[in-house]
Amino acid sequence: MDFTVDKYRELLKALKKHKAVSLRHDVDLYPERSLRVARIEAEEGMQATYYFRMVPESYDEMIIKQIVSLGHRAGYHYECLTTCDGDIAAAYEDFCDNLEKMRNIVPVATACAHGSPRSKWNSQDIWNQYDIHALGIEDEPMLDTDFSTTLYLTDTGRRWDGYKVSVRDKVPEYQERWEREGLMFHTTDDIIKALNTPTHPIHRYNLLVNTHPQRWLPFGADWLFEAAAQNIKNIVKWVIVNIKS
Repeated sequence: MDFTVDKYRELLKALKKHKAVSLRHDVDLYPERSLRVARIEAEEGMQATYYFRMVPESYDEMIIKQIVSLGHRAGYHYECLTTCDGDIAAAYEDFCDNLEKMRNIVPVATACAHGSPRSKWNSQDIWNQYDIHALGIEDEPMLDTDFSTTLYLTDTGRRWDGYKVSVRDKVPEYQERWEREGLMFHTTDDIIKALNTPTHPIHRYNLLVNTHPQRWLPFGADWLFEAAAQNIKNIVKWVIVNIKS
């Protein structure tokens, strides 16, 4: 059974055998589910970065503090260009205000854009006119990572090969190369098997692993609802991607 908390723990145990792994989480919804995942990682002796949106369904100061207290990092999951309707100056000001708000409760030195698949705006475009690093942001993982040496694995679409239905959660210039090298995975078990195979090409790369903790649940009603809802979302995103292309 995939996308359960038990399966996530199995994935962590396999990742611990790899040479260089960076764990990242997008907290789009249900922050309490992120806290559960953060506790599992702490039990396994692993640290991750949790990116919180500045919306009520993600931003929970008590949970942010608890996750940081477990040894993890908090980051800002910004979507300012969408919320400011494409106004880059207003989006930059909004980013600065929200960053200060988060820094009033925990240290924040990293930020990553929310995909906002239904929006025509890509919030990363703010940095065409402004310098994110001048704000004390040490890294924006999708802008600062060297993907020639780092493989990006994301559970977008509640699958590990969801880049074809993803609007922005992908690395377009490298996806075909990774596919040719046998580095496309569908299930979590596929990744675990690769990590446990010393000759697999996955071991040539550093790993940037991104998950959405809202998806990793004990099997039950919430798990079934999440699976059904994501299937519907994937259809919508597929339509959006194909209309744009």
